[in-house]
Amino acid sequence: MQAVAHDVLPPDPFADDPDDPARAFGDPEDRLDEPISDSERTELLADLSDLAVYQALLEPRGVRGIVVDCGECDEPHYHDWHLLRASLEQLLADGRMRPHEPAYDPNPGDYVSWDYCRGFADGVTANESAY
Repeated sequence: MQAVAHDVLPPDPFADDPDDPARAFGDPEDRLDEPISDSERTELLADLSDLAVYQALLEPRGVRGIVVDCGECDEPHYHDWHLLRASLEQLLADGRMRPHEPAYDPNPGDYVSWDYCRGFADGVTANESAY
């Protein structure tokens, strides 16, 4: 991805505004993102591997993705398979996730929890090993 030169961007509508809402995020230059640890990297790789299995098993059954209960806003967040994969890959590469748009008017019946996915995959595996 190519960077856009600062001088070709439109002017910041909040430039020099003391009430600029972006000030709550702090100065991006001040944020020194620490790289993820080896154990976090291992967990993310395992999550990506699990996600591929869950999608392969559940997408053909009409499941669109995973729902996660957000601890910050106490609302469920609905992630389509590709969005969750992209977020995990970005976390793996950059050590953080960028904000993203929430799903528009999701049907909660189309999404399942990570625990449901794990249980479903375990059930399929147990059933296949019985034969």
